[in-house]
Amino acid sequence: MPVKIRLSRQGRKKAPFYHIVIADSRAPRDGKFIEKIGTYNPMTKPATIEIDRNKAYDWLTKGAQPTDTVRAILRFKGVYYKKHLMRGLKKGALTQEQVDTMWQQWIDAKESRISARRAQTKAEVDAFRLAVSGTAKVTTPKADEETQLAAQAFRETEEAHENVEAVAETESSAASEVVAEETQTESPAETESASETEEDKGE
Repeated sequence: MPVKIRLSRQGRKKAPFYHIVIADSRAPRDGKFIEKIGTYNPMTKPATIEIDRNKAYDWLTKGAQPTDTVRAILRFKGVYYKKHLMRGLKKGALTQEQVDTMWQQWIDAKESRISARRAQTKAEVDAFRLAVSGTAKVTTPKADEETQLAAQAFRETEEAHENVEAVAETESSAASEVVAEETQTESPAETESASETEEDKGE
């Protein structure tokens, strides 16, 4: 009987959740299976994978064939690394203690990287929620080069208009001052001529 290690889909629409199962290759995808060895949730970041590594290794040694996705999961969780180490043990290149130590060190290093990635994701989510709540500092979006040039040209045009208006106001005020001075200088002469006219009339 050909045996496969594959995913069995669970979960609701647009929120998939998978069981990692040992099943007959002729059985339906979500149908009868021999044994469940783990779960896979691709909706989290990073994906959440829970699997019994020893059972997965035992089924691999018995000839079970994983699907492409499950093969990637087994590599990610170190099952194929254990298979590689056990091959070295059979050839006499390694001892059982060395195999156990190397495999545990690999698992610890992998889990620490996964934990760091989860912490980074949590920090990103917290920062996003802080920004959405309105308490975070909101940075103004930087305009592109074309918009900046247009704004600069508009500012220069406004400054030129302001300078022209200032010059026009200065010239008009100077002209009004000149007219006022001329009026003041002409008024005494007009007064004298008016007085002479009245004297002529009296005579």
